[in-house]
Amino acid sequence: MKELAIILDFGGQYTQLIARRVRELAVYSEIVPHGTPLEDILDRRPKGIILSGGPASVYEPGAPAEPEGLFECGLPVLGICYGAQLMAERLGGRVSRAAAREYGSRPVAVCGPADAFTAGLPAESTCWMSHGDHVETAPPGWRLLLSTPTCPTAAMVSPDGKLYGVQFHPEVEHTPFGRDLLGNFLFGVCGFSGDWTMGRFIDEQVALIRERVGEDGRVVAALSGGVDSSVAVTLVHRAVGDRLTCIFVDHGLLRKDEAKQVIETFRPRLGDAFVPVNEEDRFLGRLAGVTDPERKRRIIGEEFIRVFEREAVRAGDARFLVQGTIYPDVVESGTRTAQRIKSHHNVAGLPEVMHLELIEPLRPLFKDEVRRVGLELGLPEELVWRQPFPGPGLAVRVLGEVTCDKLAILREADAIWRAELKAAGLERAIWQSFAVLPDVRSVGVMGDSRTYAHLIGLRAVTSVDAMTADWARIPDEVLAKAAARIVNEVEGVNRVVYDITSKPPGTIEWE
Repeated sequence: MKELAIILDFGGQYTQLIARRVRELAVYSEIVPHGTPLEDILDRRPKGIILSGGPASVYEPGAPAEPEGLFECGLPVLGICYGAQLMAERLGGRVSRAAAREYGSRPVAVCGPADAFTAGLPAESTCWMSHGDHVETAPPGWRLLLSTPTCPTAAMVSPDGKLYGVQFHPEVEHTPFGRDLLGNFLFGVCGFSGDWTMGRFIDEQVALIRERVGEDGRVVAALSGGVDSSVAVTLVHRAVGDRLTCIFVDHGLLRKDEAKQVIETFRPRLGDAFVPVNEEDRFLGRLAGVTDPERKRRIIGEEFIRVFEREAVRAGDARFLVQGTIYPDVVESGTRTAQRIKSHHNVAGLPEVMHLELIEPLRPLFKDEVRRVGLELGLPEELVWRQPFPGPGLAVRVLGEVTCDKLAILREADAIWRAELKAAGLERAIWQSFAVLPDVRSVGVMGDSRTYAHLIGLRAVTSVDAMTADWARIPDEVLAKAAARIVNEVEGVNRVVYDITSKPPGTIEWE
């Protein structure tokens, strides 16, 4: 059994980042809702537990609470921000509204003898604060480890050395010693060995898939040609071999020449196990007249499943469907502790009634971890480093109703934008780049005549895991050339804009 660190989610903005930082230290972590019963947590045999931050105040009625008995169970526990305040309040300390909200970098200093948690830390450094409440008084017998000028209880430890609380956020890059602090907790306090690797993840998933599918079960896979589905398919193929059939659905919402490229890439690799199907009329028919983005996603999710159910029968009554779902898809689609941002077609967009059982081997992973699995499986780098493309395709880049005419305009503009970025040598440095077609028109002048034509928005972002993203600083000359080509070469377009919104507050996609 692999070693496990559990992160209890109290709705904090950095909860997923905590999980990432723990995994970067080669310790497997999973996020569970804060209300999970202690018995269920202990059944999973974690070696340590981390409590996330959160927006609530511990002293307010109905504030999120820890599982009953957590602090008495004997496991090491680290509380971060709200987690530290909850720990202090429950164990006899005092939490109150701070005289002033603290957001941003603050000086921090070691204020007592080092222990396993603070070993090797600099005597003085900086940390990142993001809170309105603070621990005014630590619980009886607790020792202070770190302090700031405005928060003397910046870090504290229980008398038995099992419970730790920090008011700041060690998981963010703005806390320079944060990685060391988390490592000290995981290795020095909890006793993790740090042996979780992508190779071990692959071995575990292969064994789980073989056990679930059985010796003669058949499987179909949703293969889009993107990174996630390609890695998932390769992983499942290692487990079940020729009992896997890969279905590529051309839903009429792909980029220019994309269907042709996917077929040319995977038919030689998979032979008869690769089944392309053209369902353009089916999808566009269902989308006719639909303008709401959430409804678009639900329609596309349902139609995908119905096509896969049909193809599963043709593939020898396959009972399982492989999807390349990854962790950001799950988070953005909404969980018990995270609000829905948008319904991913392969998560919240799934129909209530399905006749196939899902296999989603990449569901616990972030995008960068998926790429590492792909390289470990021997996939070519050009495929592993391909930019993400949403399952609903251009349906969520044509704002408003999706029509064939709008799709044709967007395909041409998008192809020009991506070609110019590639020609400038920027393709690999950018996480994702694409064009969008908003449901607006603007006045322009072309050839001394008035025009009233479409607007094209260009988007390019940098990111690591898609949970956060920043707009890419594209050189002016590249933007100018792309805009000029789009206006001159794409009929029906007279204006081009560049999106300089980060995530948050925006999302990467416009819908």
